[in-house]
Amino acid sequence: MAALDGLPPLRDVIQRHSLDARKALGQNFLLDLNLTQKVARTAGSLEGCTVFEVGPGPGGLTRAILALGAKKVIAVERDPRCLPALAEISAHYPGRLEVMGGDALKTDFEALAPEGPVKIIANLPYNVGTQLLVNWLLPKEWPPFWESLTLMFQKEVGERIVAEQDDDHYGRLGVLCGWRADARMAFDVSPQAFTPPPKVTSTVVHLTPKANPIPCAVANLERVTHAAFGQRRKMLRQSLKPLGGESLLNKVGIDSQRRAETLSVEEFCLLANSL
Repeated sequence: MAALDGLPPLRDVIQRHSLDARKALGQNFLLDLNLTQKVARTAGSLEGCTVFEVGPGPGGLTRAILALGAKKVIAVERDPRCLPALAEISAHYPGRLEVMGGDALKTDFEALAPEGPVKIIANLPYNVGTQLLVNWLLPKEWPPFWESLTLMFQKEVGERIVAEQDDDHYGRLGVLCGWRADARMAFDVSPQAFTPPPKVTSTVVHLTPKANPIPCAVANLERVTHAAFGQRRKMLRQSLKPLGGESLLNKVGIDSQRRAETLSVEEFCLLANSL
């Protein structure tokens, strides 16, 4: 991609700015620019879109998003060491890259969202990725401010995101994602694609919001899933005891001897709405 955007190879950028990836920040830099383009393309056409990115690091994915035509990228980067490298990309794409220093978990992305289509594309830091996804799935208003999420996770987390009932990976995350979004795993990424290589395979997950998810109070759904999957090997009459147990289950016609992983998203919403 260097030939496309005229910027130096990422290895040179990292060396010049002394950007060793730091475990405390959940950093694993993706250096293959062909692969960063593949991640960005998974989000579909970026023409006319504003893209939020979290943890851009030296900017490999940022460059791909801009080269593929995004109107603007708003990147949130916690590591101040990366800001000079990102400033070089900003100078190369005048007016199209805004870099915000700070913690993505404390960033109000909805308040920053401009008019027009918004997509979120990110190689998320492993230590905050799941919480960021949950935050984006549970905004105050629905439909959300974003048109799609294209995110990289550890493969195990990706499997939990797309899992459905009767799947070993099915849990609270699968229920929340299945309730509010359509999710698919796009492709896996080998550890060798990163610097330093993580110990696990990564995967890119693409999510689009459901226009009309089942009406349900978020707080109640979280209470039900927390209780049910907190003791997932027990029958629901036992795991849901703090919320009413057998009487709650009888109210909605769910067999009290079933276990959490056998319930559909619709059944979890029924329980939540009966609290």
